[in-house]
Amino acid sequence: MRASSFRRAHILLLAGALAVPAGAQAAPRSHKARSAKAAPTGVSVDYSVNLAGIPIGNAQLTGAFEGARYRMDVSAVLTGLVGAVTGGQGSARSSGGISGGNAAPLPNSFAIATRTSNSGIAVRMALANGNVTQAEITPPLLDTGDRVPVTAAAKRGVIDPASALMMPARARAELTDPENCNRTLPVFDGATRFNVVLSYGETRQVEKPGYSGPVLVCNARYVAIAGHRPDRPGVKFMEENRDMSVWLAPVEGTRVLVPMRISVRTTLGTNIIEATRWTQTGGPTGTAKGSEAQPTATVADASLTQP
Repeated sequence: MRASSFRRAHILLLAGALAVPAGAQAAPRSHKARSAKAAPTGVSVDYSVNLAGIPIGNAQLTGAFEGARYRMDVSAVLTGLVGAVTGGQGSARSSGGISGGNAAPLPNSFAIATRTSNSGIAVRMALANGNVTQAEITPPLLDTGDRVPVTAAAKRGVIDPASALMMPARARAELTDPENCNRTLPVFDGATRFNVVLSYGETRQVEKPGYSGPVLVCNARYVAIAGHRPDRPGVKFMEENRDMSVWLAPVEGTRVLVPMRISVRTTLGTNIIEATRWTQTGGPTGTAKGSEAQPTATVADASLTQP
């Protein structure tokens, strides 16, 4: 399978990772102190997916946080004419811990499966202390000979794309402190290693079903590290792209932010993934907050198991 096909199939779930936070993040020390008795807290966010102003699909993110542990589930499906033509759909899962010591999530497993009308791709990874211990792509990518090798060093100190959708706040900082934007995220998706460099843009007030309050607007840049084909026009376009951003909203009762909106300019127009509903659950009473909980959408033939 060609690398371009791999990237197209993963656009459902990884386009956001080009402008999404996770790598150098934080959770306060107080998390450790209360982790044993912390009530589980969850958030579910429904998104619309638009390309060049045209609705092309929908997605959902579900995060579960209990003390210093987390799990992230993401699903997406293309709809309308685009969905009818491509059949694009996918889902991903990541789980691990939130480390206050090095201000980063520490995933221990990641899996993603995507499917189009004529192909499917699955990736499974196991990690320990930010280092990839095992990774498998099915079917394997073809060796084109011009790809930058992914060395063992490139697979150390990384996070997966699903964990990159969860951003623990920096220690002692307020959730909407601008410093929560200023960080570099080291992402490895099983085939390519890249950095997402975030910087603070502004703070906005947002009104969405289930959420009303401030969001951080972080600008983003893509830096290819390994696994890519440096002479490909798409890679050069993304490295020169200055039109990427993510809006981060705090999850009540946690020290975590998740995306409210992701915007990435592509060669076909701007891809915008924007929240349409925000639902929070858990806390002391275990009840839903913000808006009535909605059932999680499933993606056919894309269920994932942990490595």
